Formats: sequence, C-alpha cells, structure tokens
Amino acid sequence: MEVLAIFGPTAVGKTGVAIELAERLRERGEDPVAVNCDSIQVYEGLGILSGAASAGERERLEHRLLSFVPVEEEFSAGRYAELAHREIDSLLEAGRRPIVVGGTGLYLRAALAELEMRPPVPAEVRAEVEADLEARGAEALHADLDEELAKGVHPNDRKRIARLTELQRLGIYPHTSSEGLWTEVLRHATRLIGLTVERDELTARIDARVDAMVQAGAADEVRAADAAGASRTARAAIGFGELLAGDVDRMKSAQRAFARRQLTWMRRMPGVETIGRGGLSDAEAAGQIAR
Repeated sequence: MEVLAIFGPTAVGKTGVAIELAERLRERGEDPVAVNCDSIQVYEGLGILSGAASAGERERLEHRLLSFVPVEEEFSAGRYAELAHREIDSLLEAGRRPIVVGGTGLYLRAALAELEMRPPVPAEVRAEVEADLEARGAEALHADLDEELAKGVHPNDRKRIARLTELQRLGIYPHTSSEGLWTEVLRHATRLIGLTVERDELTARIDARVDAMVQAGAADEVRAADAAGASRTARAAIGFGELLAGDVDRMKSAQRAFARRQLTWMRRMPGVETIGRGGLSDAEAAGQIAR
C-alpha cells in the first residue's frame, strides 16, 4: 500500500482536501489516517495559530502527531522523524492508509525518508545565540549571516535564523534550501500530491485565513503560550511574535513569505503531482487525487 502525502503552501486547503480524500478512500473499503507534518501543529495550545484540524475535522478523519507537545518544550525534526516513522510503519502494518499532510517541507522529508541531521548544538552556544536574539532581534542576526545563508531565510524567521547562526558559529555549513534535504529515496512507496493556486488567489486566501485566526482568538492563544513560557521552537510559529506585538499586517506578510518558501520546496520534490486548486472545491480536488 502506498503512503499518500499532501503538501502545499499555507492556506491552500490541505486539511480539507485530506478529509474529502479520506471519504473517497473509505468508499473503497480503506481505513485512512492523517499523519501531521506541520512543525507548529505538534504543539498543544497553538491550534488556532497553526491552523490545525479542528475537533470536528478530527472526527471526520483521525489525525496523528497533532497537538501533543507541551508548548514549553523544545521539539526537533529529528524527534519528529522518529515518531512519524513509527506511526507510518504501524499504520501500514495494520493495513491502514497513511495520509501525510502538512506544510513544513523538512517535516515532510523527515516523515517519508531518512533525515540527514546536523550535530546537536552545545548548550552554551544555543544560550549565547538566544541571548543575542532577544537583545538584538532577528533582523540583526540575519544581517550577521554569511550572504549565501542569508539569501535562504526571511529576516523575520526567528527559528531558522537562530539555527543558522548556531551552526555558523560552530563552523558548520548548513543546508540553505531544500537542495540536499529532499531525496528520491523514500522509506515506503509514496504518492506525492502538491496543491497550488495562482498567486493572487493565494494572497487572498492567506489574508482571509489570518483574519479568521485573529477573529477566532489567535492573539489570546499566543498570549497564553507566552505566559506559560513557550519554548524557542514554539515561538518560531509565524504570527507568534507579530500577534504579541499586535501587528496583524506583519503576520500576513510573513505568511506570504513562508508560502513562497513552501512553493520552492514543492518545485524541488521529484515526482510530485501538482493539482491547481483554482475554482476547485475540497471535494473536487480530492476527487482528482482519488482518480
């Protein structure tokens, strides 16, 4: 049995399509389960901010690796890979269809293949970088990066900037993009589906999604996580710092920049089947995949 993997930029509607696809698979006698591959949806208490599947959506399709990490804990792609491999392997052994779905390219890679991990960063280096980040801000550390490293990361991407700064200070040249992080050698037979929309529609979707998040209480969610001592990796969520500062427009801009990076990941995935969402409902997009 193949693993199905659904990837695409933020706000393209991955969860809705996965749920509709699951309905069609059940009609064929299959028993599908979604396996999350979004690096922020793993956290408890950030469901609105991360766009995680709602309780109603989870009733329609079981989700694994969703909202299970305490917000004050650090979490990594390496740890995620261990858990995702275990989930996918056990589902296949039980004859159930895994649908890996999410928008974090590195986590998708971690779920489907063996991940080449960089060495752990010494605690003193991490503490030094964290102190610099708090004192000087992400944009200042971004300016300190080597030119080639800086090109591959947005100046507001605190988590990625911190990681690149740590590795640079250790003299380790890190991956700057999806090159070298993706591979055609996957652990199981996998069908990769990439969802896309035209740029103007994607921008409108992102703006509407951010407005809906704010309306649903994302700022309250962020303030609660901040008060609980949210970890560095949880605070890397797009919108976390922006909503603490009350800057919704900057959150929208950061989401649009992230969507561009996600599309770059998708273009570099060998064998990905792209489906244009323009004018298609979730059910119609799912129908194309099912056919």
